Order: sequence, then structure tokens, then C-alpha cells
Amino acid sequence: MKEQLWKNILLLKEKSPLIHNITNYVVMNNTANALLASGASPVMAHAQAEVENMCSIAQAVVINIGTLDEYWVESMLKTARVAQQNKIPWVLDPVGAGATTYRNKVLSELLALSPQVIRGNASEIIALATQNTSTKGVDSTAESNQAIAAAKQLVKMYACTVCISGATDIIINESTQIQLDNGDPIMEKVTGMGCTASALTAAFCGITSNYFIATTTAMALLGVAGSLAAKKSQGPGSFQVHLLDVLYTITEKEFINNLQLTTYE
Repeated sequence: MKEQLWKNILLLKEKSPLIHNITNYVVMNNTANALLASGASPVMAHAQAEVENMCSIAQAVVINIGTLDEYWVESMLKTARVAQQNKIPWVLDPVGAGATTYRNKVLSELLALSPQVIRGNASEIIALATQNTSTKGVDSTAESNQAIAAAKQLVKMYACTVCISGATDIIINESTQIQLDNGDPIMEKVTGMGCTASALTAAFCGITSNYFIATTTAMALLGVAGSLAAKKSQGPGSFQVHLLDVLYTITEKEFINNLQLTTYE
């Protein structure tokens, strides 16, 4: 498994897929730079006049609802429809699911357009499955393992891969569950780490049709890179710089030796 994930990391750099991001404006710079450092080619386009054309030439799409407004929502829906029609994989990041009625309504409309992957924190995953959980803004009030049942429910409802991210990352499809125990607590002090995970997930979905493995690769890469970057960092500011450097320079030995992965069938 570890070797397969590493091959995907190399393939991403080789193929440099175009990833169409409709994401929140808090994290655009972070996610674009993480995609570039990892080998993908990002585009951040949300104008309604071009999103359908942009989506049609992308290898994958990520839709992140962090900073919603009515204009952006229509752009998201237009993009998701084109992705669905053209069988372009797309990743849904349900930021703040459960926080407001409007946010829940938008998520319901997006889920109807068949994302291949849903990636969120535990509270967001529980909220999507039950429409009833507590959140602290966009932060999770639950641990990853508390959302496993909800994730399995979403897998059945939407025939997709679900990733619960947190101190432990859990990736689930209809037959397999993978647990990743990398990363570092300092990642919670940097905005957009989850958003970066979703963008990287879309990137790997752009190079393989095995979206479960694509999601696992993205979360493994970010987790290992986060662990390595934290060792060089004095705080959240320097961590962001070191993270980009590690995403760009990571070696097979660093990745394989540091990855903590457990598979459950």
C-alpha cells in the first residue's frame, strides 16, 4: 500500500493535472501553493460566465463552501453539474456543515450532484449524515472515530468515498477503512489545513479513478509532510513555509518511513 501511494505522489508531479478550485477566499493562496508544491496545476475560478468551461477542461474539481454567498453558490452548482455530466471527479468540502440552515440547504443541493469524495472534520461529517450536531464555527467538536458511523451512512447514501480528518484521519468506502496517524498539533493553528487536504484530494483524483486510494494518498502526503515540517518549525508562521518546502522535496524514504497507516477490511 505504501509503495502504491508513493507511486501516486510521483505520478502527480509527472502529469500535473489541472484542478479547478471553487474555494473560500480565506485559503486560496494556501491551497494554490500546496497544489503547486505537490505537482498539480491549480486554477481558482468562480465567475459564473466561465466556471462551466473551466470545469470541462479540468481533470478534477474541489468545491469548498467555507465563505458562502448566493453568487458563489450558483457557481458551485453550475460547476458540479458539469462535473457530473462529464464524469469529472469532484470533491466536496462541507465547511461548517450544521452551523446554519442556509449552509445545510446548499450542501443538500451539492450532494445531489454526486461528489466522488466528501472530506470534512468529524462534526461536519456527522452533520451531513444526521442534520443534527454542534459545531464551533467551522471547527470540529467531535473526534474522528465518533464520526465513523455517519461516514459509513454517507458512503451508502451517495456511493462515494468519505474522509474524516482530524488528529487521526479516517478514509472509508463501501468495503475498506484506512486510518492515518500522522500530522502534528501545530496544524490546528494554521487556517486552511483541511481545505488544503481537500484540494490535494482533488489533485490525486485527477490522476487515478480509484478515488479511495486518491484520498488516502492525499491525506497520507499531507500528514507526513505536516509531521516533517513541524520538526523544523518554531510556530505556525514558519510551519506554513516548511510545509510547502516538504511537499515539494519529500523523498520516498521520508514518506515510507514516517507513514503510519492501518487498514481495516
